[in-house]
Amino acid sequence: MIGDQDTVTQVRNRLRRAQGQLAGVIAMIDDGRDCKDVVTQLAAVSRALDRAGFKIIASGLRHCVTADGNGDEAEMTAEQLEKLFLTLA
Repeated sequence: MIGDQDTVTQVRNRLRRAQGQLAGVIAMIDDGRDCKDVVTQLAAVSRALDRAGFKIIASGLRHCVTADGNGDEAEMTAEQLEKLFLTLA
């Protein structure tokens, strides 16, 4: 579970924005745009995805830490928690 409905809406909006940005990056590549411009926009897409991931983590940290994916309670180890955070790094 990601979080309450407001959080889900915010995450969905961030992901849709990132999807639009990524489509723009692809169009820039197809149009032969300057490398610097493409990389700048690609970095913006990456930041948007990171923000969506951090929003999910921040809103549902307790659930993420205590649920095993099947809805059952199973505390994560320190290593699992570290891996979860590093996936966004």
